[in-house]
Amino acid sequence: MAEFCTCGAQLPPDALFCHKCGKPQRELVVPETVAPPPSAAPPPPVSVASPAPASQPLNFHNRAAVKIALLVAGLSTLLSFLLYVNWFLAGFLAVFLYRRRTGQVLNLESGVRMGWITGLMTFGIMVLILGCFGVSVQAIGGVSAFEAQFKGMMDPHMTEFLKVLTTPSQLAMVLVQFFVFTTLLSMAGGALGVKLAGNRPSGS
Repeated sequence: MAEFCTCGAQLPPDALFCHKCGKPQRELVVPETVAPPPSAAPPPPVSVASPAPASQPLNFHNRAAVKIALLVAGLSTLLSFLLYVNWFLAGFLAVFLYRRRTGQVLNLESGVRMGWITGLMTFGIMVLILGCFGVSVQAIGGVSAFEAQFKGMMDPHMTEFLKVLTTPSQLAMVLVQFFVFTTLLSMAGGALGVKLAGNRPSGS
């Protein structure tokens, strides 16, 4: 059966609008819009811890270690009136300063090695001073001339020391003793420095 609009126009089958007046002929069903699912929250940023300072081997290729050892060795030489104690303190101070300078965590072996480097530096400075003193004595005519020039001003220990400088065998023995004591005591001081401060985090 033909359908007619209210305006009287005949409608084709299943017409949605009147072709004459444009009136809608049946209710349009609008599909429900489906809301998109909520987007997943972005993952929280992963905090990357700053890497620990790279460990450098403690040897004579380590510039920081050599500079600190040389500085402490010079200070130890100035404190030579504290014989033996100054060498022990040199190893301890070298480890402490190296730890503060680099932030590197030291173990017992590293502390001993730092003390050893400091002891060698100290011994080298002592040998240099003794060599310069010996050359000066020879330049003014030897021990006898030196004693005559400073007669009445020299301490008996100084006289004995001058005799040691002019006797190669005794001088070699003294140098060996100096080498053993400076290195061993500095190594012991370095080990103690690690125990007290070297293996703690920087700034603690």
